[in-house]
Amino acid sequence: MNELHKTPLHDLHVELGGKMVPFAGYSMPVQFPLGVKKEHEHTRAACGLFDVSHMGQVLLTGSEPAKALETLVPADILGLPEGMQRYALFTNNDGGILDDLMVVNAGDHLYLVVNAACKEQDIAHLRTGLGGDHQVEVLDRGLLALQGPKAASVMQRLCPAACDMVFMQHGRFDIDGIPVWISRAGYTGEDGFEISVPADQSEALARLLLDQEEVEPIGLGARDSLRLEAGLCLYGHDIDTTTTPVEGGLIWAISKPRRRGGERAGGFPGADLVLHQVEAKDHKRKRVGLLGEGRAPVREGAELYDAEDRKVGVVTSGGFGPSVGKPVAMGYVSIDQTAIDTQVFADVRGKRLPMTVTKMPFVTPGYYRG
Repeated sequence: MNELHKTPLHDLHVELGGKMVPFAGYSMPVQFPLGVKKEHEHTRAACGLFDVSHMGQVLLTGSEPAKALETLVPADILGLPEGMQRYALFTNNDGGILDDLMVVNAGDHLYLVVNAACKEQDIAHLRTGLGGDHQVEVLDRGLLALQGPKAASVMQRLCPAACDMVFMQHGRFDIDGIPVWISRAGYTGEDGFEISVPADQSEALARLLLDQEEVEPIGLGARDSLRLEAGLCLYGHDIDTTTTPVEGGLIWAISKPRRRGGERAGGFPGADLVLHQVEAKDHKRKRVGLLGEGRAPVREGAELYDAEDRKVGVVTSGGFGPSVGKPVAMGYVSIDQTAIDTQVFADVRGKRLPMTVTKMPFVTPGYYRG
């Protein structure tokens, strides 16, 4: 059995009483003594600090890195302004999703953040796909996510210049003598900042952030319930190689210049199928939000049925939404079941629990747009 990797904050997590579990090849805290529900509620009300150093951080350099990356993703990278970041998808030749990632235009290079579980395959995919005149550098850095409505108040004390950024902006700053790269973004549905920091200075920065009265350490459990309420996909669960961007409800991640009629239409793996689905809308299923009744959560893998007891889909993420006060889930249903307010029934240990197709996100986003 392979030994688990450790992030630069591993010892701090243990010191703080984090319950450590294996996740994507790393030893990660699933919760702290506060507990998952209270960690979730604290992030929604104040500010939580998440260790996301297990994610892959990559620099792309070369003659035309943006143009090269567009051969692998359906996003508009050439049109991405300097100092901004964009959500993107690696697709395969069948139109399936290999991973989702963030791309920053950092001027003379691109800065990418990819999922931990897909890190090695993504890096290999980049090195194979971008050609010999582009370099893929894997970084050894920590990555911290400061999330919640009071994140800006914390940052105003420690790095006020970062508070001038709006959602999806990126900049290079200094916090207490530590050089950091900050994006105003996150994966909780709240305002916040993702902070890339040299590995050997990660713990010092984390301690400084945790010293602020608004901030509590938050584990993977609450990160999952927060992103679920925000209607955000978890790779390997809500999207994977068997789902296309259109089926996954991610049509907005296919930039208009890359669609048919756009100046750089297609040119990414699986483009013919994906762009056909964008136009023809003839896909057979789609990811939807589902709102339950009562308190019983509906978990991943629960099969979904219509009123005539025909199987119409499956849940891909689910749990109790502490901020919503009800069970929430995402899943795939037949295209004729996707209308808002459609009722379906989830099979939970032989019981059929009613769920209603609903808009996502389940909570109002708190992103700062200026």
